[in-house]
Amino acid sequence: MARYTGPKTKISRRYGVLLGGSPRAFENKSYPPGMHGPKGARRKISEYATALAEKQKLRFQYGILERQFRRYFETASRRRGVTGLILLQLLETRLDNVVYRMGFSKTRAGARQLVSHGHVLLNDRKTDISSATLKVGDTVSIRIKANSRQLVQRGLDQTQIVEPPAWLLVDKENMTGKVMSIPTREEINPLVNEQLVVELYSR
Repeated sequence: MARYTGPKTKISRRYGVLLGGSPRAFENKSYPPGMHGPKGARRKISEYATALAEKQKLRFQYGILERQFRRYFETASRRRGVTGLILLQLLETRLDNVVYRMGFSKTRAGARQLVSHGHVLLNDRKTDISSATLKVGDTVSIRIKANSRQLVQRGLDQTQIVEPPAWLLVDKENMTGKVMSIPTREEINPLVNEQLVVELYSR
């Protein structure tokens, strides 16, 4: 399973928004990485560089590599509707992201590990495909195994103050959840301007 394994906090500092790594480290060094970062002097960047940064932020947020991200964009562009919104919805309804949104893990990386290690059931079937796209009515549950339940309970304890989004119905006691609807842009609340990403790939 291909994934980014480099320094996550440095990526967050580069783009000025927490995309991974330790929030404390990001707060302590909120300036860009590198020898010139603390000085705060940033050169004026082009429209292309701005759009590229938006794409990179979206990619790192969901933890996917360039080739896979391009496939998501191509899928979104073939569907009827607003390409940018469809792209966000495809990313948001990935199985690993749904597990994360349900509060079963504190991070998307942790949620991906739960899936890839076989702790998660999709529609009562074991799956290790973290990129699986969920549809309305799909159910997610945790295997009835002691180690699976312990891992997820730890995640639930860490995310207990975070409410799951309205498009998901979550039963934390039984460690199950269901996709009730496809999320709207307001429910996703993206960190990026997805229209710039569409314009970047449309050049």
